[in-house]
Amino acid sequence: MEQIAKGEGRFYIAGDGKDLAEITYRTDKTTGDLVIDHTFVSEDLRGQGAGEKLVRAVVDLAREQKVRIVPECPYAAHQFEKHEEYRDLLT
Repeated sequence: MEQIAKGEGRFYIAGDGKDLAEITYRTDKTTGDLVIDHTFVSEDLRGQGAGEKLVRAVVDLAREQKVRIVPECPYAAHQFEKHEEYRDLLT
């Protein structure tokens, strides 16, 4: 699998000149929390854990910045249900 890269308000995995997977987030202006609003994984990477790795990248960023996460995206919300170790970051 390709490396995860960081862009403005997103983490992504690119290959062959296109994005193969991405997770987007924004910073809530009032609280400073990170709001995950979209996750996409192409057919090329499905079933390889790319989505989980992207969620983990946002989790790591939130821990680094000492902020919480609002998982608006259904996939991200599911990952927070699945991974108990992320729950301390929920708002």
